Amino acid sequence: MFESLSDKFRKILKDVRGQGTLTESNVQAVLKEVRLALLEADVNFTIVKDFVSAVKEKAMGKEVLESLSPGQQFTKIVYDELAALLGGRTRGWN
Repeated sequence: MFESLSDKFRKILKDVRGQGTLTESNVQAVLKEVRLALLEADVNFTIVKDFVSAVKEKAMGKEVLESLSPGQQFTKIVYDELAALLGGRTRGWN
């Protein structure tokens, strides 16, 4: 299941990295694909809705860093939100 979801995310983010700028329309299209991928992986609808809203807010409200392309910035936003959703920081083994 994780492999299938990873493949879908890899394809979605590859498509967004190929675009020169982030616009509301292409962010909407990418988030639609992300939403479908998460729902197909049996992620709870409420969690998907909150995740997509958080990513959209950050992607549309954040100035793109000069050193990163818009696609890289969007990828970072999705990564950060997934990491936060899965528990935030990592912990070492005792």
